[in-house]
Amino acid sequence: MQIPSAMSSGVQGLQGAQNDLAQATTTVAKPEPVQTSPSAYLAEDTVSLSSQSNSTDKVSALIDAQQAVNHGQASAEVINVANENVGTIIDLSV
Repeated sequence: MQIPSAMSSGVQGLQGAQNDLAQATTTVAKPEPVQTSPSAYLAEDTVSLSSQSNSTDKVSALIDAQQAVNHGQASAEVINVANENVGTIIDLSV
């Protein structure tokens, strides 16, 4: 079993965070579906139920987006620390 370097783990984390953020923002940007119904009463119930569902989906997507941002920041910190460690090793060996 091979253990990946900190730099490659950080880069993979950034790529994953970017993909997650893209997916979350796409979900937030989706337009709400427009439903038409023959009955005014039925249309009112349908709209209220679908808007609640869409609101929940958008809130969930916004939470996912914030998690992706946090993941990206943590991955960037891993890359930064790995870079500092490599610099320290180079300074010690010269």
